[in-house]
Amino acid sequence: MPYIALRFDTAASTADGWADALLEAGALSVDAADARAGTQDETAVYGEPDVPSAIWPLTRLTALFGADADVVGALSRAGTLLARAPPEYFLEAVADSDWVRATQAQFGPLRVGERMWIVPSWSEPVDAAAINLRIDPGLAFGTGSHATTRLCLRWLEANLARGATLLDYGCGSGILAIAAARLGAGNVCGVDVDAQALAASAANARANAVDANFVLPDALPPGTFDVVVANILANPLELLAPLLGARVRSGGHIVLSGILEAQAAQVAAAYARWFKIAPWDSEDGWVALAGSRTHEHR
Repeated sequence: MPYIALRFDTAASTADGWADALLEAGALSVDAADARAGTQDETAVYGEPDVPSAIWPLTRLTALFGADADVVGALSRAGTLLARAPPEYFLEAVADSDWVRATQAQFGPLRVGERMWIVPSWSEPVDAAAINLRIDPGLAFGTGSHATTRLCLRWLEANLARGATLLDYGCGSGILAIAAARLGAGNVCGVDVDAQALAASAANARANAVDANFVLPDALPPGTFDVVVANILANPLELLAPLLGARVRSGGHIVLSGILEAQAAQVAAAYARWFKIAPWDSEDGWVALAGSRTHEHR
Protein backbone atom coordinates (compact mmCIF):
# COMPACT_ATOMS: atom_id res chain seq x y z
CA MET A 1 0.00 0.00 0.00
CA PRO A 2 1.53 3.36 -0.98
CA TYR A 3 1.53 6.42 1.23
CA ILE A 4 1.68 10.20 0.88
CA ALA A 5 4.25 12.32 2.72
CA LEU A 6 3.34 15.93 3.56
CA ARG A 7 6.37 18.14 4.25
CA PHE A 8 6.71 21.74 5.36
CA ASP A 9 9.04 23.93 7.40
CA THR A 10 8.04 25.71 10.58
CA ALA A 11 9.65 27.51 13.48
CA ALA A 12 10.84 25.26 16.28
CA SER A 13 8.43 26.99 18.68
CA THR A 14 5.42 25.84 16.62
CA ALA A 15 6.63 22.35 15.61
CA ASP A 16 5.11 20.52 18.59
CA GLY A 17 1.72 22.11 18.02
CA TRP A 18 1.68 21.29 14.32
CA ALA A 19 2.74 17.70 15.01
CA ASP A 20 -0.04 17.18 17.57
CA ALA A 21 -2.65 18.77 15.31
CA LEU A 22 -1.61 16.71 12.27
CA LEU A 23 -1.88 13.50 14.29
CA GLU A 24 -5.36 14.53 15.41
CA ALA A 25 -6.26 15.32 11.79
CA GLY A 26 -5.39 11.80 10.66
CA ALA A 27 -1.63 11.59 10.08
CA LEU A 28 -0.24 8.13 10.68
CA SER A 29 3.03 9.55 11.96
CA VAL A 30 4.94 12.83 12.13
CA ASP A 31 8.68 13.30 12.41
CA ALA A 32 10.96 16.30 12.41
CA ALA A 33 14.40 17.20 11.11
CA ASP A 34 16.69 20.21 10.83
CA ALA A 35 15.29 22.12 7.84
CA ARG A 36 18.62 23.85 7.25
CA ALA A 37 20.26 20.55 6.46
CA GLY A 38 17.31 19.42 4.37
CA THR A 39 17.89 15.84 5.48
CA GLN A 40 16.42 13.35 7.92
CA ASP A 41 19.83 12.44 9.41
CA GLU A 42 18.65 13.58 12.81
CA THR A 43 14.97 13.29 13.59
CA ALA A 44 12.63 13.77 16.51
CA VAL A 45 9.57 11.52 16.45
CA TYR A 46 6.22 12.86 17.65
CA GLY A 47 3.36 10.91 19.11
CA GLU A 48 4.63 10.25 22.63
CA PRO A 49 3.64 12.60 25.48
CA ASP A 50 5.83 15.44 26.65
CA VAL A 51 8.00 15.68 23.53
CA PRO A 52 10.12 18.84 23.86
CA SER A 53 10.28 21.45 21.12
CA ALA A 54 12.66 20.64 18.31
CA ILE A 55 16.22 21.77 18.90
CA TRP A 56 16.59 23.38 15.48
CA PRO A 57 15.58 27.02 14.76
CA LEU A 58 13.73 25.88 11.63
CA THR A 59 12.11 22.45 11.68
CA ARG A 60 11.01 20.33 8.73
CA LEU A 61 7.96 18.25 9.59
CA THR A 62 7.07 15.16 7.59
CA ALA A 63 3.59 13.73 8.11
CA LEU A 64 2.69 10.35 6.65
CA PHE A 65 -0.83 9.67 5.36
CA GLY A 66 -2.57 6.77 3.66
CA ALA A 67 -2.80 6.98 -0.12
CA ASP A 68 -6.54 7.71 -0.06
CA ALA A 69 -6.37 10.40 2.66
CA ASP A 70 -7.45 14.00 2.07
CA VAL A 71 -4.02 15.36 2.95
CA VAL A 72 -4.72 19.00 2.09
CA GLY A 73 -7.93 18.85 4.10
CA ALA A 74 -6.06 17.36 7.05
CA LEU A 75 -3.53 20.20 6.90
CA SER A 76 -6.38 22.70 6.86
CA ARG A 77 -8.02 21.07 9.89
CA ALA A 78 -4.71 21.11 11.74
CA GLY A 79 -4.34 24.82 10.99
CA THR A 80 -7.86 25.46 12.28
CA LEU A 81 -7.05 23.64 15.51
CA LEU A 82 -4.04 25.90 16.01
CA ALA A 83 -5.73 29.06 14.68
CA ARG A 84 -2.92 29.32 12.13
CA ALA A 85 -2.90 29.59 8.36
CA PRO A 86 -1.62 26.41 6.65
CA PRO A 87 2.02 26.84 5.62
CA GLU A 88 3.48 26.28 2.17
CA TYR A 89 3.98 22.54 1.71
CA PHE A 90 4.86 19.84 -0.77
CA LEU A 91 3.54 16.31 -1.22
CA GLU A 92 5.45 13.20 -2.18
CA ALA A 93 4.31 9.66 -2.96
CA VAL A 94 6.04 7.11 -0.75
CA ALA A 95 6.72 3.63 -2.09
CA ASP A 96 5.22 0.67 -0.32
CA SER A 97 7.31 -0.35 2.67
CA ASP A 98 6.85 -1.60 6.18
CA TRP A 99 5.47 1.78 7.25
CA VAL A 100 2.84 0.20 9.47
CA ARG A 101 5.48 -1.35 11.70
CA ALA A 102 7.49 1.89 11.67
CA THR A 103 4.41 3.90 12.63
CA GLN A 104 3.39 1.51 15.37
CA ALA A 105 6.83 1.76 16.91
CA GLN A 106 6.16 5.47 17.59
CA PHE A 107 2.98 4.91 19.59
CA GLY A 108 2.75 3.15 22.90
CA PRO A 109 0.37 3.38 25.86
CA LEU A 110 -0.41 6.98 26.81
CA ARG A 111 -1.51 7.92 30.32
CA VAL A 112 -4.32 10.50 30.23
CA GLY A 113 -5.58 10.49 33.83
CA GLU A 114 -5.02 9.14 37.29
CA ARG A 115 -6.25 5.68 36.29
CA MET A 116 -6.89 5.95 32.57
CA TRP A 117 -4.64 5.02 29.64
CA ILE A 118 -5.01 4.99 25.87
CA VAL A 119 -3.53 1.75 24.55
CA PRO A 120 -3.07 1.07 20.80
CA SER A 121 -4.23 -2.34 19.60
CA TRP A 122 -0.63 -3.48 19.05
CA SER A 123 0.49 -2.67 22.62
CA GLU A 124 -0.04 -4.34 25.98
CA PRO A 125 -1.38 -2.25 28.89
CA VAL A 126 1.13 -0.86 31.34
CA ASP A 127 -1.36 -1.35 34.18
CA ALA A 128 -3.87 -4.14 33.63
CA ALA A 129 -6.00 -2.82 36.50
CA ALA A 130 -6.35 0.66 34.97
CA ILE A 131 -9.09 1.83 32.60
CA ASN A 132 -7.38 0.99 29.32
CA LEU A 133 -9.03 2.48 26.25
CA ARG A 134 -8.17 0.63 23.04
CA ILE A 135 -7.90 3.45 20.48
CA ASP A 136 -5.50 3.48 17.54
CA PRO A 137 -4.02 6.84 16.41
CA GLY A 138 -5.02 8.28 13.07
CA LEU A 139 -8.55 6.85 12.80
CA ALA A 140 -10.49 10.06 13.46
CA PHE A 141 -10.24 13.23 15.48
CA GLY A 142 -9.86 12.57 19.21
CA THR A 143 -7.35 9.82 19.85
CA GLY A 144 -5.92 11.31 23.02
CA SER A 145 -2.76 12.86 21.64
CA HIS A 146 -4.15 16.40 21.79
CA ALA A 147 -4.65 18.46 24.94
CA THR A 148 -8.30 19.19 24.12
CA THR A 149 -9.17 15.49 24.31
CA ARG A 150 -7.12 14.88 27.44
CA LEU A 151 -8.89 17.73 29.24
CA CYS A 152 -12.28 16.13 28.57
CA LEU A 153 -11.05 12.70 29.65
CA ARG A 154 -9.75 14.10 32.92
CA TRP A 155 -13.07 15.83 33.61
CA LEU A 156 -14.95 12.60 33.00
CA GLU A 157 -12.60 10.64 35.24
CA ALA A 158 -12.97 13.15 38.06
CA ASN A 159 -16.66 14.03 37.80
CA LEU A 160 -18.80 11.52 35.89
CA ALA A 161 -21.34 9.80 38.15
CA ARG A 162 -21.95 6.09 37.69
CA GLY A 163 -25.15 5.54 35.73
CA ALA A 164 -25.19 9.07 34.28
CA THR A 165 -26.44 9.53 30.73
CA LEU A 166 -24.02 11.23 28.34
CA LEU A 167 -24.03 12.84 24.91
CA ASP A 168 -20.69 13.24 23.09
CA TYR A 169 -21.39 15.88 20.42
CA GLY A 170 -18.75 15.82 17.69
CA CYS A 171 -17.59 12.37 18.76
CA GLY A 172 -14.74 11.89 16.25
CA SER A 173 -13.15 8.58 17.26
CA GLY A 174 -15.75 8.05 19.99
CA ILE A 175 -13.10 8.17 22.68
CA LEU A 176 -15.08 10.35 25.11
CA ALA A 177 -18.25 8.28 24.80
CA ILE A 178 -16.22 5.08 25.20
CA ALA A 179 -14.39 6.46 28.23
CA ALA A 180 -17.73 7.45 29.79
CA ALA A 181 -19.08 3.93 29.27
CA ARG A 182 -15.93 2.42 30.80
CA LEU A 183 -16.35 4.78 33.78
CA GLY A 184 -19.84 3.39 34.42
CA ALA A 185 -22.13 5.78 32.54
CA GLY A 186 -25.61 4.60 31.63
CA ASN A 187 -27.03 5.51 28.23
CA VAL A 188 -24.18 6.87 26.07
CA CYS A 189 -24.66 8.46 22.66
CA GLY A 190 -22.23 10.08 20.21
CA VAL A 191 -23.05 12.47 17.37
CA ASP A 192 -20.94 13.51 14.40
CA VAL A 193 -21.59 15.00 10.96
CA ASP A 194 -18.93 12.74 9.43
CA ALA A 195 -20.11 9.23 8.56
CA GLN A 196 -16.51 7.98 8.60
CA ALA A 197 -16.12 9.24 12.18
CA LEU A 198 -19.31 7.40 13.16
CA ALA A 199 -17.98 4.18 11.64
CA ALA A 200 -14.66 4.62 13.49
CA SER A 201 -16.52 5.32 16.74
CA ALA A 202 -18.66 2.20 16.40
CA ALA A 203 -15.59 0.07 15.64
CA ASN A 204 -13.75 1.50 18.63
CA ALA A 205 -16.76 0.83 20.88
CA ARG A 206 -16.76 -2.82 19.78
CA ALA A 207 -13.01 -3.05 20.40
CA ASN A 208 -13.59 -1.78 23.93
CA ALA A 209 -16.63 -4.00 24.53
CA VAL A 210 -18.90 -1.08 25.45
CA ASP A 211 -22.46 -0.24 24.47
CA ALA A 212 -22.75 3.18 22.83
CA ASN A 213 -24.90 4.56 20.03
CA PHE A 214 -23.37 6.78 17.33
CA VAL A 215 -25.63 8.74 14.97
CA LEU A 216 -25.82 11.71 12.64
CA PRO A 217 -27.28 14.89 14.22
CA ASP A 218 -30.68 14.47 12.54
CA ALA A 219 -30.97 10.93 13.90
CA LEU A 220 -30.43 11.88 17.54
CA PRO A 221 -33.65 11.06 19.45
CA PRO A 222 -35.30 13.81 21.52
CA GLY A 223 -34.48 14.06 25.20
CA THR A 224 -31.92 15.40 27.64
CA PHE A 225 -28.75 14.00 29.22
CA ASP A 226 -27.03 14.27 32.57
CA VAL A 227 -23.79 15.29 30.81
CA VAL A 228 -23.12 16.78 27.38
CA VAL A 229 -19.49 16.96 26.26
CA ALA A 230 -18.35 18.68 23.05
CA ASN A 231 -14.72 18.79 21.95
CA ILE A 232 -14.97 20.82 18.75
CA LEU A 233 -13.77 24.41 18.17
CA ALA A 234 -14.75 27.77 19.62
CA ASN A 235 -16.81 29.13 16.71
CA PRO A 236 -19.05 26.09 16.21
CA LEU A 237 -19.43 25.76 19.98
CA GLU A 238 -20.85 29.28 20.12
CA LEU A 239 -23.28 28.51 17.30
CA LEU A 240 -24.33 25.26 18.96
CA ALA A 241 -25.05 26.84 22.35
CA PRO A 242 -28.89 26.75 22.06
CA LEU A 243 -28.87 23.18 20.72
CA LEU A 244 -26.44 21.82 23.32
CA GLY A 245 -28.06 23.79 26.12
CA ALA A 246 -31.40 22.20 25.33
CA ARG A 247 -29.86 18.73 25.57
CA VAL A 248 -28.73 19.09 29.21
CA ARG A 249 -31.28 18.26 31.90
CA SER A 250 -31.93 20.66 34.75
CA GLY A 251 -29.04 20.22 37.16
CA GLY A 252 -26.97 18.47 34.52
CA HIS A 253 -23.48 19.34 33.30
CA ILE A 254 -21.82 20.53 30.11
CA VAL A 255 -18.13 20.24 29.21
CA LEU A 256 -16.70 22.20 26.26
CA SER A 257 -13.22 21.84 24.79
CA GLY A 258 -11.30 22.85 21.67
CA ILE A 259 -11.10 26.40 23.03
CA LEU A 260 -7.99 28.55 23.11
CA GLU A 261 -7.39 30.59 26.27
CA ALA A 262 -8.18 33.84 24.45
CA GLN A 263 -11.54 32.43 23.32
CA ALA A 264 -12.75 31.07 26.66
CA ALA A 265 -14.62 34.15 27.90
CA GLN A 266 -16.57 34.56 24.65
CA VAL A 267 -17.60 30.90 24.53
CA ALA A 268 -18.61 30.95 28.21
CA ALA A 269 -20.75 34.02 27.54
CA ALA A 270 -22.63 32.14 24.80
CA TYR A 271 -23.66 29.48 27.35
CA ALA A 272 -24.35 31.79 30.32
CA ARG A 273 -28.10 31.82 29.58
CA TRP A 274 -28.37 28.21 30.66
CA PHE A 275 -25.30 27.40 32.72
CA LYS A 276 -23.13 28.55 35.54
CA ILE A 277 -19.97 27.98 33.52
CA ALA A 278 -16.26 28.72 33.93
CA PRO A 279 -12.84 27.36 32.92
CA TRP A 280 -12.26 23.98 34.54
CA ASP A 281 -8.67 23.24 33.51
CA SER A 282 -6.14 24.14 30.81
CA GLU A 283 -3.21 22.56 28.99
CA ASP A 284 -0.83 23.85 26.33
CA GLY A 285 -2.89 27.01 25.78
CA TRP A 286 -6.20 25.12 25.48
CA VAL A 287 -9.08 25.47 27.96
CA ALA A 288 -11.96 23.20 28.96
CA LEU A 289 -15.09 24.93 30.20
CA ALA A 290 -17.45 23.14 32.57
CA GLY A 291 -20.83 24.24 33.82
CA SER A 292 -24.03 23.09 35.49
CA ARG A 293 -27.50 23.92 34.24
CA THR A 294 -29.07 26.08 36.93
CA HIS A 295 -31.80 27.95 35.06
CA GLU A 296 -33.82 28.01 31.87
CA HIS A 297 -33.46 30.35 28.89
CA ARG A 298 -33.95 33.98 29.87
